[in-house]
Amino acid sequence: MTWIKFVAGALFGMGMFLFPVGGGEGFSTPVGVLTEWLEKLITANVPWFLYLLVALSALGALVSRFYLPDFIAKRSWLAGLFTISWPYLLTRLVALFVIICVGAEVGPECVRSADVGGSMVGLSQTLVALAFSLSFVLPFLTDTGIMEFTGVLLKPLIRPLFHVPGRASVDLIASWLASSNTAVLITAGQYNSGYYSRREAATIMTNFSLVSIPFCMVVAGTLHVSNLFPLLYLTVTAVGLLLAVLCVRIAPLATVAEDYRGEPQLKEEVPQGASLFSWAVAAALERAEKFRLSLAIKVGLEMAVGILFDLIPIVIAWGTIGTLLVNETPVFQWIAYPMGLYMWAIGIPDAFTLAPATLVGFIDMFIPALITNAEAPENIRFFISALSLVQIIYLTEVGSIIVKSDVGLDVKRLFVVFLERTLVAIPLLWMVTKFFVG
Repeated sequence: MTWIKFVAGALFGMGMFLFPVGGGEGFSTPVGVLTEWLEKLITANVPWFLYLLVALSALGALVSRFYLPDFIAKRSWLAGLFTISWPYLLTRLVALFVIICVGAEVGPECVRSADVGGSMVGLSQTLVALAFSLSFVLPFLTDTGIMEFTGVLLKPLIRPLFHVPGRASVDLIASWLASSNTAVLITAGQYNSGYYSRREAATIMTNFSLVSIPFCMVVAGTLHVSNLFPLLYLTVTAVGLLLAVLCVRIAPLATVAEDYRGEPQLKEEVPQGASLFSWAVAAALERAEKFRLSLAIKVGLEMAVGILFDLIPIVIAWGTIGTLLVNETPVFQWIAYPMGLYMWAIGIPDAFTLAPATLVGFIDMFIPALITNAEAPENIRFFISALSLVQIIYLTEVGSIIVKSDVGLDVKRLFVVFLERTLVAIPLLWMVTKFFVG
């Protein structure tokens, strides 16, 4: 029975997250297809669901600030959703304001426009579908033994290079074929279960959550460099892995505490006398033995509710504020001036014009592609495409999940990691661009 749980669970989990479906711009995974179907279903039949969700999230937290009902107080995971700090309460109220403006078409035009509030509401509808499709499928990838099996086999390679367990390779593959927020959610779940330390989880989230192949295709298409896609993705992957090797060895990632949430559960050490493969199988079967469908459904439900009530208001509020700063103010022109000097010193043409595109990716990784002139030379468009894809950390999705995961990285430290990756990546990417693109 244990063998059946391991093999069937592993095949189903890997198939849903990692098996490529379709081709060209239609490339996806079964989880991606399920998410897209759920998004269309929800949008067509319950378009009010997102608005009700954000309203309950904000008003529930506001009421709980002054009075916490017993039915919430007695359930720790439910209490955690509504007993929040003042900054996060303010975030939920801002999100409520945004969806009222968008839904009722009232309030400032700059907030409810399709490029600002409307864009964040649209992104959140996708996250609602992702919450339902991901949360109930994820345990088959993480809890049936495949991560233990892969972790033991790949530890001799992954641990010395990146200072993380071998099982982190599953997170990396999931982001390549599914999405970066999928990989971050996998990592958060593994950290909460005691399989990663705080430092390991922070490292994996900020370095291994490379953007998916489909999203790279979208960025390449937006900047009209689809003809260079093989070179683009190879460059993003190679530079991304080099950045991971470097960033894990310097602050702030290197200074994050090694403590665990609860008792450490990781068992990748191979006993003396055992072969690597036999121990990988033994570790996988031990984990599969503990898998219960009822527990997976319970954990999946809690995870889905957490994403719906906790993460979506952050995406709407922070994403709207960040996009307003980019579209309506010269703030990024000012703060990007030192980056312009840096690129000018390297020899990148139009450095000061391009400088804001190097920093706005911290808000959302698609913004650099949107603000870059489509008529710019091909080498510039290739360079900006690659840079936006290796930066990884952006507040509208991945950054929000990382901050809420409590892995020792607040927004300030996240920005430092983002800046480190950007400063190191710029000369590397420009060398590739000069040599291969011209």
